[in-house]
This record gives sequence, structure tokens and C-alpha cells, in this order.
Amino acid sequence: MANYDPKSMKTENRYLNRRNFIKSTSAVLALSSMGTYGMDMLYAPKKWKVGLIGTGWYGKSDLFRLIQVANVEVVSLCDVDQKQLEEAATLVSLRQKSGKRPKLYRDYRKMLAEKNLDIVLIGSPDHWHALQAIEAMESGAHLYLQKPISLDVMEGEAILDTARRLGRKVQIGTQRRSTPHLIEGKKNIIDAGLLGKISHVEMCCYYHMRWNGNPPPQQIPDYFDYDLWSGPAPLRPYFGLPHRKWRAFMEYGNGIVGDMCVHMLDTVRWMLGLGWPKKISSTGGIYVQKDSIANTSDTQTAIFEFDELNCVWQHRSWGTPADPCKSSTKSGLILV
Repeated sequence: MANYDPKSMKTENRYLNRRNFIKSTSAVLALSSMGTYGMDMLYAPKKWKVGLIGTGWYGKSDLFRLIQVANVEVVSLCDVDQKQLEEAATLVSLRQKSGKRPKLYRDYRKMLAEKNLDIVLIGSPDHWHALQAIEAMESGAHLYLQKPISLDVMEGEAILDTARRLGRKVQIGTQRRSTPHLIEGKKNIIDAGLLGKISHVEMCCYYHMRWNGNPPPQQIPDYFDYDLWSGPAPLRPYFGLPHRKWRAFMEYGNGIVGDMCVHMLDTVRWMLGLGWPKKISSTGGIYVQKDSIANTSDTQTAIFEFDELNCVWQHRSWGTPADPCKSSTKSGLILV
């Protein structure tokens, strides 16, 4: 399989050599938490110029909220789906005060090459996060990056190194740290010591969120650049628009663990003031939903070991919650 050339967009090979990529970005720091930096600049009198990469549901949701709460002008949008891109541009023009329609791009690098953006929001699939985040910061922009920050630890280190080296502000979409009732609960219950010593944490997700289709290969529509969408990932056969389905494939993300566990574990670490775990172990696989072409686990358990505390993650994308009390939310965490 082939090497994907991120400079020329030529597709000689479909694999990006991530080890060489990391070397090229000087990622030499030890892994460290990105945290959530205060975006004080958003509340300054200046109108900040904003661009969005990835105009799907998540990207638009983040952008529309930013328009509501900050003095910004959305000047550019980027997506490889021309229909989705045009629809997003219309919605932005209806929501921002100027009423202006942003400039549209298919290739995010052409957008960043303008070097006219103060803030870039990234709502693309996980396999693009590292490249787009680093190049956005190198173009001069601060960053809002959807979680997880990357596919693996090395890519995350490269993003962190770039942010520190260039002095960029980066905020990650682990929004539970900004959720009012969780902030209140942390302050008034956990920090106040009402639970005593916490020695065990259970985190779970029972959403039936794993895509389980098995369609035949399809013709790629003219308005969708599947080659560019795949980018540094292996080029899989085209089975229809990948929007909201790509999380079912390990080539593009880390399944339910990378989607939901990252939220729950981040919340636990924040609430309990934990550092990095001493040891991580996990087991799981495709135990039930074997008829799908999806290759992410439908069942998985992971244990994150801290000093005198284990955090246990479990997900199933089949069956019902073991605790009937969780049947309404199908996800959550328990502190013991």
C-alpha cells in the first residue's frame, strides 16, 4: 500500500509513515496533558477571524456556539464534501452578524496558506487531527481541536510540542470540564470530601453506537473527494459517505474507546486530580456483531491503574445495561 504525500497531495501510497512524521515535527517531549487553556482572547474587542476544517455535525456545532459567545468573523470553511460545505456556508451566513458567506476550500492547506486566520476549529475525523492541528498552528492560528487529539501518543506529543514551541493556545473538545453541574459536583461533593477516600471508579458506555452495516462497494459521487478524505489513512473500498460511520473503522479512529472513554477518563482525572496511570491493560474484541464490515470492538474492558485506585472502563454496543438505572443514559461513571 502506498505512501501518501501530504505536500503534493499525490497518492503514490496510502500510508503516511508516522514515525518519520513525528521526527519531522520535533516531537521529543514526554507525553503531557494538553489541559484546557483559557481562551481569553475571544472576549477582547478585536474581531477574530475564524476558519473551520470539517463542516459535519460536530464542526458546525462548535462553530455556531463560538459565533454565539465571541466576537468572531468566520472567513473560511473547508470540507472534501462539496454539498456539505455549501450547506455549511449558507448556515454560517445566516448566523454571523455580518451576514457574509465564508470562502470555501476543498484542501485545508490552501485555506491555511492564506495565513489570515486567528483561530482554526478542527472537526475532521481523528486520522487527520495531527497533521491539520500542526499545520494550523504553523500558519499562525490558535486552535480548537475535537477529541481525541490524535490516533496515538506520538501524534499527541507532536501536537503538544508544536503548541509549546509556537506559543499557541489549544483547547480540546473534552467539554465535561466546562459542564456547570459537573463543576458544581466536583467543588461541592468531591473537593469537599463528602465521598471520603475514592478507591475505585467504574466508567461505561452501553450506547448502540457502533455502525453495523455491510453494504456493497459503491460509486464515489462527484461532489465527494474520497481520496483526500482518506488522506494519511489506508484507502478502504468506498461503501457510501463515511460521515458518522468512520468511527467503526480502526483506520480512522479508536472506536468507542477513542470516542467515549476519552471523555469519561478525562472527567475522572480532572475530578480526582490524577496524573498519568502507572499501568493500562485491556481486553476485548468483536464478540457479537460479526456480520458487519466494522473492525472496531463491540465489547471491551480496560483498566487504568493509579496509586491505590483503579479506573475500570467497559463498553458494549449490544444488549442492555447491567444496571437498569443506567437504561436512560446508557453511559456514565461511578465513584466508590
